[in-house]
Amino acid sequence: MEAPQYVAARVQRALAEDERTHELGIRVDVRGEQLFLRGQVTGDERRVLIADVAGEAAPGLTVRNEITVMEVRGPGEEEKL
Repeated sequence: MEAPQYVAARVQRALAEDERTHELGIRVDVRGEQLFLRGQVTGDERRVLIADVAGEAAPGLTVRNEITVMEVRGPGEEEKL
């Protein structure tokens, strides 16, 4: 059995290097047979892609996708000084 920190590092590397994600801001934790993904992204499609890549990098582990989707808004009113 591979040490949890090595599995987490492999998944983080996959998230950074995979052309579908190129993601550096997701925290990866491995506990037992579960892989937890935490962080924020700008859309649900991206959230799903990250979980897919993580699952491919750590087959046999259950992926717990706790990534939240943050709302992106356009610029507000101009600030007057």
